[in-house]
Amino acid sequence: MSASTTPSSRPAVTEREAREVAEAAREQHWRKPSFAKELFLGRFRLDLIHPHPLPADEAAQRGEEFLAKLRDFVETKVDAALIERDARIPDEVIDGLKELGAFGMKIDTKYGGLGLTQVYYNKALSLAGSACPAIGVLLSAHQSIGVPQPLKLFGTQEQKERFLPRCARTDISAFLLTEPDVGSDPARLATTAVPDGDDYVLDGVKLWTTNGVVADLLVVMARVPKSEGHKGGITAFVVETNSPGVTVENRNAFMGLRGIENGVTRFHQVRVPAANRVGQEGQGLKIALTTLNTGRLSLPASCVAAGKWCLKIAREWSAAREQWGKPVAHHEAVGSKISFIAATTFALEAVTDLASQMADEDRNDIRIEGALAKLYASEMAWTMADELVQIRGGRGFETAESLRARGERGVPAEQLLRDLRINRIFEGSTEIMHLLIAREAVDAHLSVAGDLIDPEKSLGDKARAGANAGVFYAKWLPKLVAGPGRLPTSYGEFKHEVDLSGHLRYVERTSRKLARSTFYAMSRWQGRMESKQGFLGRIVDIGAELFAMSAACVRAELLRSQGDHGREAYQLADVFCRQSRIRIEELFNRLWTNTDDLDRKVVKGVLSGTYEWLERGIVDPSGEGPWIADATPGPSRKENMHRPIR
Repeated sequence: MSASTTPSSRPAVTEREAREVAEAAREQHWRKPSFAKELFLGRFRLDLIHPHPLPADEAAQRGEEFLAKLRDFVETKVDAALIERDARIPDEVIDGLKELGAFGMKIDTKYGGLGLTQVYYNKALSLAGSACPAIGVLLSAHQSIGVPQPLKLFGTQEQKERFLPRCARTDISAFLLTEPDVGSDPARLATTAVPDGDDYVLDGVKLWTTNGVVADLLVVMARVPKSEGHKGGITAFVVETNSPGVTVENRNAFMGLRGIENGVTRFHQVRVPAANRVGQEGQGLKIALTTLNTGRLSLPASCVAAGKWCLKIAREWSAAREQWGKPVAHHEAVGSKISFIAATTFALEAVTDLASQMADEDRNDIRIEGALAKLYASEMAWTMADELVQIRGGRGFETAESLRARGERGVPAEQLLRDLRINRIFEGSTEIMHLLIAREAVDAHLSVAGDLIDPEKSLGDKARAGANAGVFYAKWLPKLVAGPGRLPTSYGEFKHEVDLSGHLRYVERTSRKLARSTFYAMSRWQGRMESKQGFLGRIVDIGAELFAMSAACVRAELLRSQGDHGREAYQLADVFCRQSRIRIEELFNRLWTNTDDLDRKVVKGVLSGTYEWLERGIVDPSGEGPWIADATPGPSRKENMHRPIR
């Protein structure tokens, strides 16, 4: 196959068909309130997050007891430098985590798990990930998106009894959706599951299967052909990795997270009992998206850990390193970076804990909150790590091993930067998260005016949509004019030695401004709105900042009420909010003053070869081969690299 060709087995789908598949997979209704959804609609529902929800005493005690055990284990049994050097987590470490119960943190106690809340599960991931990020990924991929979570939400009682005890103590699981030519566009999914009696027969290739090299159980997304008695569609299955026809063909290597066991898995005529199907045929994508609503919270947890470590190293190094007669921390250029790291770490922990506790309470729909937390934390953590490398200077670029070899403290700042980079891609890239959140944020508008801007709808449909939209906007638009944010006495309970009430008034006012901007854009662009990805991304980023500001203020007040560093928490929240407000104002300016149209013209020129002359004068070190590997179904011709850990 030439470098210009791509596998021919992919289903041919149009842009509209791809959107319809994605739309069918999302949750269509809002049965519970959502703080973030209301925020995008210009309604600041502080009552949904304040007072800050808290875990039950028994859950907190159980969680703290496990954290103490986990801390002792990672401090005494985990050699992060060894894992980085060997690019593998030692089997004895994995066995130790199994004995500790770490693989069953989210699994109910009746199935042999620890039954931790989302809050304490995330705290455990932060702790484990701070010792070695690859361990955090191992545990998260197993429980956040692997077999336990889909079965918890959609599995039958028989499936839970069969698989969950294994996942809690002995078996490692993985989630298989991505294919060599399929990323965030599942409509083109090529792996098939053909019904055959009481079984399904799987054929296809899955890429980037985190834990896939060592997994015992797999959650596999495959397309079931529509036939008599079968609805068909993308469907989820639990597959035993040792089944005949399953081959782990490659263990992938990456710039960071070198210890993770990520591979390419091929299925050739793999028989899977119908009893292993999770949910109904055609529910696979909905299962995946619903699983990710809370599963995405594991990434913010790792980002919080990164922020805390960045702060610790920045504090210690900047106090010890002197330049021009004083510690570098006292130079404003460095001090501003330290302030950013401290304030942002406080906010990320506030966002993660709040979203996690909301997930535990199950009073709110957190599909937007979870996505915002993932998006915001992954971007801000990367920036904090980059700032730490800058603060460390040349030592930030030097590896920990090299630092140790010449007699200095082995600080793996460059490794953190490498390890964190994938978080902006994992479980929905930043660009995809922008589109996903934007779709949910404008759901209320599309539900009443969607047919009005759909070019394929009839005049009758448009007329009905126009009538419905008129009723909705007649009630909604006037409420965007004024609100509590204009009253100087609003949110007075947040006014103490440091006054946070003004920041909450700003959030309230700005949420209305955000909603007005969204409405204006929909009126201006109508059906072309979905193509304005730059605009939608900035709208979402503003909402993320507002959510983070709200969470930071609410957390500060919680800590103050508990007598737990309340004064310092208020200071950090105040600084964060002031920094956030500057970013928000810049984003608002860029809504309407940007180069989006010019960028599109340049892109057309680049792709047509207009600027190919600009590429002259270099040598391309890339190797030969296709851009996308051939994933044609068939028997494997490679050695099976699967290595179960027992």
